[in-house]
Amino acid sequence: MSPDAVSATKIYIVSAEAETGKSAVALGVLSLLTATGGRVGVFRPISRAAHGERDYLLELLLEHTSADVSYDDAIGVTYDQVHADPNGSIADIVARFHAVESQCDSVVIVGSDYTDVGNPSELTYNARIAANLSAPIILALKALDRTPAEVRDLAEHLRTEIAAMHATTAAIVANRCDPDHISEIGAALAKLDVPCWCLPELPVLFAPTMAELKKSLGAEMYSGDPELLDREALRVMVGGMTAEHILERLTEGMVVITPADRSDVLLSLVNANAAQGFPRLTGIILNGGLKPHPMIDALVGGLKSKLPVITCEQGTYDTARIAADTRGRIAIGSARKIDAALGLMEQYVEPEELIKVLDVKPSEVVTPQMFEYGLITRARSDRKRIVLPEGSDDRILRAAGQLLRRGVVALTILGDPESITARADDLGVDLDGVELIDPANSELTDEFAHLYAELRKHKGMDFEHAQERMRDVSYFGTMLVHTGRADGMVSGAAHTTAHTIRPAFEIIKTVPGVSTVSSVFFMCLPDKVLAYGDCAIVPDPTATELADIAISSAATASAFGISPRVAMLSYSTGRSGTGADVDKVRVATDLVHERAPELSVEGPIQYDAAVEPSVAATKMPDSEVAGRATVLIFPDLNTGNNTYKAVQRSAGAVAIGPVLQGLRRPINDLSRGALVSDIVNTVAITAIQAQNIDAQESSR
Repeated sequence: MSPDAVSATKIYIVSAEAETGKSAVALGVLSLLTATGGRVGVFRPISRAAHGERDYLLELLLEHTSADVSYDDAIGVTYDQVHADPNGSIADIVARFHAVESQCDSVVIVGSDYTDVGNPSELTYNARIAANLSAPIILALKALDRTPAEVRDLAEHLRTEIAAMHATTAAIVANRCDPDHISEIGAALAKLDVPCWCLPELPVLFAPTMAELKKSLGAEMYSGDPELLDREALRVMVGGMTAEHILERLTEGMVVITPADRSDVLLSLVNANAAQGFPRLTGIILNGGLKPHPMIDALVGGLKSKLPVITCEQGTYDTARIAADTRGRIAIGSARKIDAALGLMEQYVEPEELIKVLDVKPSEVVTPQMFEYGLITRARSDRKRIVLPEGSDDRILRAAGQLLRRGVVALTILGDPESITARADDLGVDLDGVELIDPANSELTDEFAHLYAELRKHKGMDFEHAQERMRDVSYFGTMLVHTGRADGMVSGAAHTTAHTIRPAFEIIKTVPGVSTVSSVFFMCLPDKVLAYGDCAIVPDPTATELADIAISSAATASAFGISPRVAMLSYSTGRSGTGADVDKVRVATDLVHERAPELSVEGPIQYDAAVEPSVAATKMPDSEVAGRATVLIFPDLNTGNNTYKAVQRSAGAVAIGPVLQGLRRPINDLSRGALVSDIVNTVAITAIQAQNIDAQESSR
């Protein structure tokens, strides 16, 4: 790095022992930094990357960065190199760090993992590195099995050790606190002259998954659903007693170890897992190198249980020992652990205080991570109730789990409650606090049918037909929103767009002054977010409908922090072209000027002139919008839908939407190919729309 180069914001996250939850702290800090903008990278001064072993934590953190730093570049040295030459390794670490720093605006540096670096102590060695990198330290402490006074004394001792190496402790995170004593621990740490936060013990963060147990044991899959191997084993029990006594001791998320020839135990556990009133297990480990008797095998197969059952060669003692020694990792694909870690940091660490500690300068660039983080933060600030009608879809249940773990919204899920609960348990999704309603037998169905019949009596609707409609999840969910029992609805993962929005047209209706229901996609490019409309709803809008779309899209963009500069797109810019299609856009632009004179709008204009300043300088040098457009209105659905998909796939943009606009209450549609992350984002957007509508209504 040259002497004139601007140093990146950097923070060094370190612990003094194993199993402090340092990974969760690092993930939370990284998430906050990426939300503030700029190029955020990660660096591991010492990595267990020797002998072909990958650094799982580094791989995870790289997935959440916004700087283009490779895995190999993000590593300083290996443990073997530190053992061989501690002093020389620090010089190598400094040189490699500066190469990363030159590519970043912020860097999260994650300390070593306690596999014996050598002498002096590992914390001291990390503190030496931090001092050489001029990086302040966030110290992660393990409060588990320690009194508040012991946690405070440990913090003071470790700060002294860090200071002896000329490094600075910027903040302390006491992790794994007993939830019943977290306030006392916080009070004890408050006496220190450094910001301190306390995070409660969350067993799921440290529990191994069934897949990790399978790998540690070298086991094979015997039966069950392989997709459920990602569930955490919250407890492991050796089932050496009789079946009835094993059943007495079962708890939620347990793994039971039993010899493969204990047919009575195997059948009891498989059946108990499917029975009401029994805890949902994570899996069964059949040890001893045996397989169940062929008749038992046939019986287990006939039960079609999804509970993962694995077989291993070890005896009971070695199986239990290996299982006890297997530690859960927060790694790529650990969805529940990642959500839990982010949820802990978001709930217990004040973002504004952490920003002060990090001394982060705000960025004018809006990255996809910033936008998505902002959605979750805004939705959580005033939790709304969102109804999800498609409770039989695994993606919906997984998204519900993420939303609940991070405290984003309250949820109502439609479908058969027994089936939903059973499948959620299979997936390891905790639906505690979720309202489950089956429209087929809800006491609300008749009430909604009477209301719907009244709303649609001008169309000849009677009560009998209205009852039939209300048993449809889309109609029932829409009626929940209409009657105020829910604030918004998200559907479409398993239904067509028409099936999702037709009830909204009939029941919710449009806002005053807007007769067209349309949509926008938020296109998250590397350095900005644009709003594209309409790419999902109106096939061939008239000039009047196009004006509606433009005005609604500008309002939607503004509601989500995008300053609206509206470009009415065409194949011609300004007065240079003629033809019916151009004339339609020209008329629509005039209508927008007339109906919303406060808006900055330009049209007709070509896409390149709308977004590229150099082109705008040639084609429309005096325009306030050209070259700076943030809301792009396409002349028809064919153009808009193809363009958003081309930008999404070719430019690597994150497309969030479609976000429906123009309705009195928020109803949003999902693509049937929606990912879990798409559902989470759409639910957050729906909640924010509901917040905005409530704010507008209260101000009238």
